[in-house]
Amino acid sequence: MPDGGRPRLELPRNRRGEKPVSDVIPPRTLSGFRDYLPSVMLAREEILRRVREVYRSYGYTPIDTPACEALDILLGKGGEESDKLIYRVRSAKGEKEEMGLRFDLTVPFARFAAQYLNQFGLPFKRYAMGPVWRGERPGQGRYREFWQCDFDIIGTMSNAADIEVALVIHDLLLALDVQRFAIHINSRLLLNGWLAQQGLQDQAVPLLRALDKLPKIGRDKVAEEMIRAAQVSSAQAEQVLRLAELRGSSTELLDRVQAEFASPVPPLAQEGLRRLRELLEVVHAVGVPPERIVIDLSICRGLDYYTGTVYETFLTDLPGIGSICSGGRYDNLAGKYTRQVLPGVGASLGLDRLVAALEELHHPLLNQRHTPAEVLIVQFDAERLADYQRLARQLRAAGVAVEVYPEAKKIGQQLSYAEKRGLRCALIAGSEEFARGLWKIKDLSRRVETTVPAAAVVEAVQAVLRSPPCDGAGAKSA
Repeated sequence: MPDGGRPRLELPRNRRGEKPVSDVIPPRTLSGFRDYLPSVMLAREEILRRVREVYRSYGYTPIDTPACEALDILLGKGGEESDKLIYRVRSAKGEKEEMGLRFDLTVPFARFAAQYLNQFGLPFKRYAMGPVWRGERPGQGRYREFWQCDFDIIGTMSNAADIEVALVIHDLLLALDVQRFAIHINSRLLLNGWLAQQGLQDQAVPLLRALDKLPKIGRDKVAEEMIRAAQVSSAQAEQVLRLAELRGSSTELLDRVQAEFASPVPPLAQEGLRRLRELLEVVHAVGVPPERIVIDLSICRGLDYYTGTVYETFLTDLPGIGSICSGGRYDNLAGKYTRQVLPGVGASLGLDRLVAALEELHHPLLNQRHTPAEVLIVQFDAERLADYQRLARQLRAAGVAVEVYPEAKKIGQQLSYAEKRGLRCALIAGSEEFARGLWKIKDLSRRVETTVPAAAVVEAVQAVLRSPPCDGAGAKSA
C-alpha cells in the first residue's frame, strides 16, 4: 500500500470517473464582477493600447499606485456616500494600519503627488490605468470592480489645462472609432456662485450630491433628497433645479445663465462663466464640432473634491449606459497630504462601461476574434513538425502572429478551428508540397487558395493580411 502501508481514501466516482456532485463547488462569478472571454479581452487590450497612445501624444507620462491605500488616505475625499462604498481590507495578523481598496485613481494620485513632489517639476502630467473597487449596486455597465484610464495635470490653475482635458477626451473617443458622442461640461464655480446668491452656500455639498443623481432617479426624488439631506425648502430646491434644467445651445445657455443672476454676478460665477466661454472658443477654433461639446448645467459630479470645470461624456446612441469618460478640476485634494498648493484637473475613461456599451452597439472593435494570431499553420504531417515550426518562427520575426496546430488532425477540423477563432489565413504543406518547395495559402475570409514558393511565403502572407477581409465566415473545410 502507498504511504507506508496506510490505505488511501478514495472519493466515490460515477461510471465516467467524475466526482460526486456534493464534492463540486459550483463555478460562479460574484455579483458586480465579470469574467472576460478572449474576444472581449482582446478588444480591451486594443482599447488600452489606443488610449495609451492618445495620452502619450499629449505628453502625459505613466505612473502606478498600489491597489491598497491606508484607510485615512481614502476616507473623506469623495464624501460620505463615497466612504460607504470603500472595500475595507482585513489586515494580516500583527499589522495595525487599516487599509482599503482604492475607489478611484485620483485620490491615490493626489497622495502620490504630495509624496514625490520634489522628484518632478510642476506642472506634472500623468496617466494611470488599472482596476478600482466600489461596493455599489451593479447595473448596466456598472460593476463593483472596474478599470479606469486616468489622465491628469497637477500644479496649475490655468484654464488652458481644463481646455486640454476636453480635447483629450474628444481625441480619445475618435481614436476608439467612436464618432457619435457628446462631452457635457459644467463648472462647480458657476453652481457654487448660484447657490451663494440663493443663500445656500453652506448646503452646497448635499445639494450637489443630490443634483448629481438627476439622470438616475429623476427630478422629484432629487427634490425630495435636497429637502431631506440639505434641510432646504421646496422653493429653494426648485431654484437649484430650475438652473440645472435651463436649455439652449452652449453659447445661448451661458448668456441665459448670466441673465439669471441678480446683479452683480458673484465672482465665483463670473469666473466659471469666463472659463466655460473660453473653453468653447478654443475647442471650436481647433475644429471640434459644436455638437460634441455641450454646456449642461445639470452636470456637477458627485464626488466632493471637484471645485471647477466638470466633464461627463455620453454616447449618442446609448445615453442610458451613463458617462463613459468623466472628471473635473480639483484644487484642494492634494492639500490633505501637503501644505503646498497642488491644484489639478483630469478625467477618467471607464474601460468596462465603455466595453459594455461597445458590446451592445456591436462595435467593430469587438469583432469576436478569439486569438491574437492571424495565421494558422496546418499540421498536415506530424513528421514535419520542425518544418512547420521553422516557418512559424520566420513569420513571427516578420511581425506576423502565428499558431501551429498541435496535432495532425483532418485538415477540415484544423480549418474549422481557425475560422471559429477569426484567423485570416491558413498555410498547408504535405509531402508533395515539401518535395516541390511550395506552400498553399488559404485566405479564410475570401475562400481563395493560392500556391507560392517557400521563399515567398512571408511576403504572400503579409499581402493577404494587408487586404481588407470579406464579411462572413471563412472556409469550413478543405
